[in-house]
Amino acid sequence: MARREPHRTGFVAILGRPNAGKSTLLNALVGSKLAIIASKPQTTRTSIQGVLTTPRAQIIFSDTPGIHKAATPLNKRMMNAVREAAAAPDVVLLVIDALLNPSVEDAQAVDLVKKTGAPAIAVLNKIDWLEDKTKLLARIDHYRSLHDFAAYVPVSALKGQGLQELQEEIIAHLPEGSAMYPEDYLTDQPERFLAAEILREKVLHFARQEVPHAVAVAIDSWEDDGRLVRIAATIFVERPGQKAILIGSQGAALKKIGTQARLELERILGRKVFLETLVKVRPGWREDPAFLAVVDWRNER
Repeated sequence: MARREPHRTGFVAILGRPNAGKSTLLNALVGSKLAIIASKPQTTRTSIQGVLTTPRAQIIFSDTPGIHKAATPLNKRMMNAVREAAAAPDVVLLVIDALLNPSVEDAQAVDLVKKTGAPAIAVLNKIDWLEDKTKLLARIDHYRSLHDFAAYVPVSALKGQGLQELQEEIIAHLPEGSAMYPEDYLTDQPERFLAAEILREKVLHFARQEVPHAVAVAIDSWEDDGRLVRIAATIFVERPGQKAILIGSQGAALKKIGTQARLELERILGRKVFLETLVKVRPGWREDPAFLAVVDWRNER
């Protein structure tokens, strides 16, 4: 009789520079939208847990903000989230934008990976956009010179290419153990946090210039009767001009943002959503630790 393969379970930290595609990768691996996606750097502001359960393994992913220099209290909180996720993972994924030439910042990201002491997989993302495939080999050689990665896996998180190979590599490096969460468990995020993030995502897609980084979203109230979810949310910006951009002429911009968010939330929650949105000016909120604590859902526990 063939020996039964042991079940494996462990924590996997997803690290990388801003805009490398970490959140897209998390969503693709777990098969559900847990993290918002935007082309703006530093879209992800806190660690987001996603759990993939298969017959052979349970993988607990932690998506993290992009590794960057932290100047403001907001950025420092983001980098703290990165360090917490990298404190004791079983496996680390370093997500690399394969389209870009390696930089000093990428080398610094590798240094953080080394400090974890965990097996690390170099995930070279966005290969669907890489016309000259010989550059991929050059990228791998470069990262091989920086660290002894356990594997080098080219993927397209957006197109789903290479994800099965990546999953196999992750499972191979996880410790043996039984599942920690029920089979249908997907994330530690409450629905109201996801709603705030979806609304912020629509702002990021709509807004331009400096507005995206100056935006925070708070859920003021949440009522769910099983058929209809009533949500009241406030979008905070730092200056009156930013508020004018988000509201638009006769409220047209805010209506468009709210409609897009509502439709996506209805798809995710599986029921009707009534979404009421306001825009308020709160100068310097990124520098205000007390405000940052208020909009952090983990403080509600």
